[in-house]
Order: sequence, then C-alpha cells, then structure tokens
Amino acid sequence: MSIAHIAAKMIEISRGDLHDIEHFLKVHAYARLIGQLEGLQPDCQLILEAAALLHDIACPLCRQTYGNANGKHQEQLGMPLAREFLAEFELPAEAVDRIVFLVGHHHTLTGVDGPDYQILLEADYLVNASESGYPPANLRHAQQALFRTQSGLALLRSVYGCGD
Repeated sequence: MSIAHIAAKMIEISRGDLHDIEHFLKVHAYARLIGQLEGLQPDCQLILEAAALLHDIACPLCRQTYGNANGKHQEQLGMPLAREFLAEFELPAEAVDRIVFLVGHHHTLTGVDGPDYQILLEADYLVNASESGYPPANLRHAQQALFRTQSGLALLRSVYGCGD
C-alpha cells in the first residue's frame, strides 16, 4: 500500500469531478509539506497523508443526499465511507481507525489530539481559503484561532500575506 495508490483510487472514485479531485490533492500537498517540515514520524505522516486524501470522501454523497456538502454531514457520512475505502489496502487496524477518526473530525476544531489532526485542519483551511476567497479578517482570525504549527503559520503568512 502506498499513498500514491490511495490517491489514484480517490481520483478513480471521484468520477471526473475536477473540483473535488483538485481539492483533495491540494490538501494532501499542504498536509504532506507541513508534516515533513514539522518532522512527523513516518507512521504519523502516512496517516496524515491518507486522511488528507480521504477527508472529503463524503462530499458527493452529501450533495446527493442533502443538496450541499455541510461539514458536519461530511464528518458523519465520511467515517463509514473511509473505512470501506481503506478495506482494500493493507494497513494496520490502528492506522485505519485513526484515518477514519480524522475524516470524521476534519471540521471539528476542538479536541485536537495530535499533530496529524492539527495539520489536517491547517492544510484544509489553506486550500479552502483560496477556493472560497476568504477575506483578510477571516485569515487573521484563523491565524490566531486555528493555526498552531510553525510550518502552517509560515505557509499562511507566505501564501496570503498575513502578518503577525
């Protein structure tokens, strides 16, 4: 099993939805970069990268079921979808459980219990800020309230010109 195989399978099941594909690939790229810069252990890095690729796995189902991709619906519907998706990959049960947990909490900003969780939140925010055109006030708020890693903060400042 490799991250490349997970990415390829996610692209396949996305059925040409370019927005979804580009989103999870960009989140993965930021998550990978931040994780490497923060010096994550290889097992934690793998979990982070897999979760970044899978974090929005429920978006198509949410849009079909609810007419939108509300974050709480994504978390709820995403957990079983992520577990089912990961069944074909040879991952330790603990890794699968953690990936599923992260998919099920990637819109929950409280109770962050590890660097993989924190980095996933930061990476997703970096991409969402661009895709949604967040105004400077939102970026400044996120800088204070969300970002905790030095690498994530540096990227936020570099990409969006946020000051201290």
